[in-house]
Amino acid sequence: MEIDIKKIKNNVSKFLNKYGMNYEAINIQKYVDIFLKEMQNGLTGAESSLKMLPTFIQFRNKVSLNKPVIVIDAGGTNFRSAVISFKDINNPVIENFKQSIMPGLKEEVSKEEFFKIMVDNIRDILNASENIGFVFSYPLEIFPDKDGRLIRFTKEIKAKEVEGEFIVKNLLSAIKKQGFGSNKKIILLNDTTASLLAGILTFQNREYESYIGLILGTGCNACYIEKNENIKNKFVEDLDKNEYQIINIEAGNFSKGPRGKIDLKFDNNTIDPGKNSFEKMFSGAYLGGLATEVIQYGINEKIFSGSFAERFSENIILESRDVDDYLFYPPKSGILAELIKDMSLVDKITIYYLFENLVERAAILASIVLAASIIKSDKGRNPCNPVCITAEGRSFYKLKNFQSRVDYYLRQILNARDNYYYEINKVDNAILLGGAVVGLTG
Repeated sequence: MEIDIKKIKNNVSKFLNKYGMNYEAINIQKYVDIFLKEMQNGLTGAESSLKMLPTFIQFRNKVSLNKPVIVIDAGGTNFRSAVISFKDINNPVIENFKQSIMPGLKEEVSKEEFFKIMVDNIRDILNASENIGFVFSYPLEIFPDKDGRLIRFTKEIKAKEVEGEFIVKNLLSAIKKQGFGSNKKIILLNDTTASLLAGILTFQNREYESYIGLILGTGCNACYIEKNENIKNKFVEDLDKNEYQIINIEAGNFSKGPRGKIDLKFDNNTIDPGKNSFEKMFSGAYLGGLATEVIQYGINEKIFSGSFAERFSENIILESRDVDDYLFYPPKSGILAELIKDMSLVDKITIYYLFENLVERAAILASIVLAASIIKSDKGRNPCNPVCITAEGRSFYKLKNFQSRVDYYLRQILNARDNYYYEINKVDNAILLGGAVVGLTG
């Protein structure tokens, strides 16, 4: 029997439109304007879902050569550490690299347990240097002394006692408790800031006018460079108004995105309903769960066969990798590999279109963040001196054709407004290198 693919696609589109999930219905320019307004409100202290957090990092100091620095990266899923030095700017030496699971990912941990686990993971390298660059990938209020108070955890980390605490102060205390000296100089920064700094470090021979750091992995966030005079913050008031610093947008918390009914239902089932609602629409920690919810709604709307509905148990929860694997059809392993063995071709194509829509929508949402960051920086109008976007994260590079999709929408947005120019770059070990830069320069 011949399959009517156009009919299948139309059925999927009707279903997505009914629940406000169709990427084709998103008014992209409208949401860029809303995002820009939230950025401005956040900078000036008005009510906003975007924190627009100053980092007090000016990114201009030269990196010391042949000097080791300890780098810690507390990411969404993994806790990584290494000792890094530079023979020259283009030749970083990464030694004693270690990776483990982020404390609090699998089960709730206390404040004491949280920092003890961190020290246990870095005890073998703690004597390698007095300088530590600590990349902490969660919303932080950074202070001029480069310590930071955790606003809250995201990405499903469970360590409630740490929220509201100063990270550097507690880590130094934990280091001292385990018998190490407490004279470490620790500089705290966000992963987006590290990504931006890695771009500055790596592309010194390219004349960029400004820089943006983008993270799209477990979560989503971005940072850009802003003039001090545009920042209303009591700690920034004493700084040179004509100087610049990196601003951590906390983009994942944008609350005015184009959420559909299924987004809202999915958000309500997470451990922190109503928080970081934007990144729950498309980042790696959530895309698989959202895809599961979309399929369940599709089953209820009978866009799948009865046999598939019977096999897709309510206990099934997909991961983001399952979505990615399916789009590179056929999946070689995992839950979907078993499910599609005897599935009808109509069901297979329906799943493909549903997943394709989620990825296309993700590219639009990422492009909104990047376009707003470029426009707000007011840089990149000269094609000879574009804005450098250093993008980092598995979702950005592994989702099918994702970078080219983002580039397509980003050009559409910017060309309709003015001739802004940019380049998207990848830097190997960007987060670790950015942490090393800060650790060595202060």
